[in-house]
Amino acid sequence: MSPRARKALIPAAGRGTRFLPFTKAVPKELAPIVTTPTLELVISEAASVGVEQVLIVNGPGKPAITEYFEKDRDLEAALAAKGDQDSIELINRATELAQVTFTEQKEPKGLGHAIGHGEEFAAGEPFAVLLPDDLVDDRDELLGPMLDVQAEHGGVVIALLDVGPVEIEKYGCVVPADGADTDADVVPIAQLIEKPTAADAPSTLAIIGRYVLPPEIFDALRETPPGRGGEIQVTDAMNLLAQRGTPVHGVVFRGRRYDTGDRLEYVKAVVQLAARHPAIGADFRAWLREYEPEDA
Repeated sequence: MSPRARKALIPAAGRGTRFLPFTKAVPKELAPIVTTPTLELVISEAASVGVEQVLIVNGPGKPAITEYFEKDRDLEAALAAKGDQDSIELINRATELAQVTFTEQKEPKGLGHAIGHGEEFAAGEPFAVLLPDDLVDDRDELLGPMLDVQAEHGGVVIALLDVGPVEIEKYGCVVPADGADTDADVVPIAQLIEKPTAADAPSTLAIIGRYVLPPEIFDALRETPPGRGGEIQVTDAMNLLAQRGTPVHGVVFRGRRYDTGDRLEYVKAVVQLAARHPAIGADFRAWLREYEPEDA
């Protein structure tokens, strides 16, 4: 068994148009779940399973992301003058999770294009990719088991979620290998397809926002022409590797996941996670029990 991957790439160059006008000034990746940005929560997830280095693929006009992961000495001094050590720890938490570096994707040309910016960072090693729109509940495991599977089998490891026949056309999906037990926790994969129609989908196992990729992905991305939407799709590049014999495995996720890239699902995530928040959770749950919405 090879050592587990210790690096992770997080794409954050998108324009976040579904969250306008907020994202005209503030990157969507810094939208808070109560007080903690989704981006910090995703990095915390990676750090909790041993990831030590993180590359954020940022976009132009989003300096706030870089600033968030830098020390703010003036703010720290102001808090120290008030004796507010708790807040000092909060503002420094993100800077201490992992070694965070940045690169810029000048145009958002798809997830595959963003991942292609990480070749120097990967330096010939396997690495994880975490999409900041996908939050995994901290009570459930996903990335850790994926790192274990990649260390054992090599190749590509993807996170899978059974989304049913109606939702599958919103996702990349997979063809399990012949004889694969699709009820198992780890499923060998024969083929990957980017957003098929519901009628053409070979399964209801959708690819969600966690990947562990081998360094061979970069050559595959260079050979991958623009696909759906005129973008470089990492699903197409992973499928190219699969057809050339690279092992591909899916880890089936059956836990709690929050899609913060959708406005309604983001609000649901805030409500669900606020109800568990250590500072306000009890009061918020009590308020929810009493809340009776007025007619719209």
